[in-house]
Amino acid sequence: MAASRTATSSRTRTTSLTDVLKPPDGFGPPEEGPSPSRLDPGRRLRVLTGVDESLLAWVWHERGKYTALGGVVLGTAVIAGFSMWNFANQALGRASVLSLLPAAMWTLFVLNLDRWLITPQPNVKRRLSPLLTRLLVAVVLGVVVAEPLVLRIFQSAVEEHVRDERNDTVDALRADLLRCNPDPSEGGTRPEDCGSFLLSFDATPASLAAELTTLRADAGELRERVDEDTRHLEALDADVRDECRRLIRNAATGYLERTSECLRLRENASEYRATHRTEENETRLAGMNARIAEIEADLTSSRGDYLAARDAAVEQRVSDERDQQREIGVLERIAALHELTGRDTVLLIGVWMVRLLFVFVDVLPVLVKFLNGESSYDRLLAARTNGALRIHDEAVRTVERRAVVELEIDHEVIEQGLLRRKAEIDADRREHVAAMNIRVSQAVSALQEELARTSVR
Repeated sequence: MAASRTATSSRTRTTSLTDVLKPPDGFGPPEEGPSPSRLDPGRRLRVLTGVDESLLAWVWHERGKYTALGGVVLGTAVIAGFSMWNFANQALGRASVLSLLPAAMWTLFVLNLDRWLITPQPNVKRRLSPLLTRLLVAVVLGVVVAEPLVLRIFQSAVEEHVRDERNDTVDALRADLLRCNPDPSEGGTRPEDCGSFLLSFDATPASLAAELTTLRADAGELRERVDEDTRHLEALDADVRDECRRLIRNAATGYLERTSECLRLRENASEYRATHRTEENETRLAGMNARIAEIEADLTSSRGDYLAARDAAVEQRVSDERDQQREIGVLERIAALHELTGRDTVLLIGVWMVRLLFVFVDVLPVLVKFLNGESSYDRLLAARTNGALRIHDEAVRTVERRAVVELEIDHEVIEQGLLRRKAEIDADRREHVAAMNIRVSQAVSALQEELARTSVR
């Protein structure tokens, strides 16, 4: 019985709360033209603003405003999706179908975020902090959305600048490789800042070039000495020829003889040839010239192989550098745009104008919503919200009071049951005591009768 009463009370409480919160019969918006159907495009757009169609029916003249606001929200989400699509393509370096997935997800996210930002809130005039927070969120979101679009608009200039920088990097790499791996036959010292630009080869003409340089230096010194000795000998021979042309008659024999000066000059010439080893030096110089010719031939062949190997290694390093560059990434585009705007003030102004335009477009739904001030719909929403809160508070208090009363009744029932149970226990105890007294009286009477019979005998 108690369980049945509790279930009945629960049904009564639920019905009462629903009845209290439900509008009374005949309470509804005034009839003003046909109500929009669920498939109406305007109603679909108004869904994006978070308005309640049943409440908006009271202020039907504001449907157009919220329809237009829904179109702004949808346009902002589409622009954000297009921005993400461009960002994904720039990150991949090419247009891809895979970019549609993040673009769709970003579109839905921005759509729901803008819907949350502009959803009408009751008593909005007294809530300045949430308004500023929503504007800040919209500005940050606008900056994120605007940057890929700015890169897309200035894509040609950015890509051309990146390609020029890459070509400059490749040219600088080739120049450093050639500078740090010179032709040994040309001489010169290797620069000190060539740590990462040194190439390794199986064989180089460096040793032959060093030997050729040394041999040429020695041959040059020897040639100077041989030339000086040759000039001196030619001078001596000329003196010998001039002196030996003269003949004198010997007084004793009467024959013509050469002069003693001629003989002396001949001895001087012979002595000079012996002491300065002119013939040996000439033979040695001829051998050195032959060796130089041989080394030059070997060096020419070795130099050709070295230059071919060096050029192949340089081209391989350059090719590896080009392979590492691949597609133009987002960071390269941002850096290139920053460098371009740093050089050209007109371009800088144009970039910031486009960037601020997209930021303004993304912030536009929030600005349109909150700069229009309080509308009729907002006043109805505040009134219904405040009324619903009051009704809910009263309903909660009523339900609470009803629950307390029923608990008090249940408590009283329990107390009455406890008293009845105590009375029954007391009655049972008294009946037991009376029964025991009767049994004791009967036992005493029987004992007296037995004693009387015994005394008679």
